[in-house]
Amino acid sequence: MRAAVYRRTGPAAAVFTLEDAPTPEPGPGEVRVRLRLAGVNPTDWKMRSSTEPADFQIPGQDGAGDIDAVGKGVDPGRIGERVWVWFAARGRPWGTAAEWTVVPSRQAVQLPDEVSYEQGASLGIPAMTAWHCLHVDGAIDGRPVLVAGGAGAVGNAAVALAHRGGARVVATASTPEKAALAESAGADLVVDYRAPDAAERIRAFAPEGVDRVVEVALGANLELDLAVVAPHAVVATYADDRVADLPVRRLMVNNTMLRFVLVYGVADADLDAAVAGVSAALADGALPALPVARYPLDRVAEAHDAVQAGTVGRVLLDLDA
Repeated sequence: MRAAVYRRTGPAAAVFTLEDAPTPEPGPGEVRVRLRLAGVNPTDWKMRSSTEPADFQIPGQDGAGDIDAVGKGVDPGRIGERVWVWFAARGRPWGTAAEWTVVPSRQAVQLPDEVSYEQGASLGIPAMTAWHCLHVDGAIDGRPVLVAGGAGAVGNAAVALAHRGGARVVATASTPEKAALAESAGADLVVDYRAPDAAERIRAFAPEGVDRVVEVALGANLELDLAVVAPHAVVATYADDRVADLPVRRLMVNNTMLRFVLVYGVADADLDAAVAGVSAALADGALPALPVARYPLDRVAEAHDAVQAGTVGRVLLDLDA
């Protein structure tokens, strides 16, 4: 099978090779998926840049395709099922930047017939992260929620999932184009976080403060978050690895909770809850599709660089191109 492989860390163009790799076989409890499209996430380029693989690594956690083989203990009736895949490369060399991948059966989730492979490959890490940030601390129905970066992969999913969950949603965005993406996902209000009156506008929307914040850049946005949160609010941050200066007394007085989320370390029960929640939203048509940039597999280095550069929307690898 064709696969994008790296054997050492470094810049994408310097370490990736396109190889004819052995097609993996499913073991007990596993399924093999013939992939059509694969998602590229920030953690893919971060891992490639910083973590030496034990032998070789095919990157990619997310993808969509068809089950074409199953291992012992898996219902053979799953063969032919359209699925979206999550965590393909966690602890495994067989990621989704290849024509086939093998994953535990629970990590290949049925994709409704009316949902495209393109949207299926765009779920995984972003949508599951969004669900966990929103729901792990309790119900959001009727509550005001702030989503920072409402046009990003996680942020846009968070806007849509919060809207579906009955929350009143305010999102931040830095351009009219990004604001339109947040609005189309269900944001009731979109605010430019750089505007001098950003906090004032959010407070007018939620006079008693927001109860939940889904935060993409804690260090940059903490001052705005603290200006608009209600007492006992939760700020769930999932992406920023810069140093944040925490005003401990202000957090303590307001009983504000900071939750740090890396979806790869979330408990299995919470992962299953996220998958179920995302699947239900997908079946309802509640998850809008972001703009997509497609790259053939032989341009995987460009795809990684596009994600690292902050391309708006989703970057996908086309395994049929």
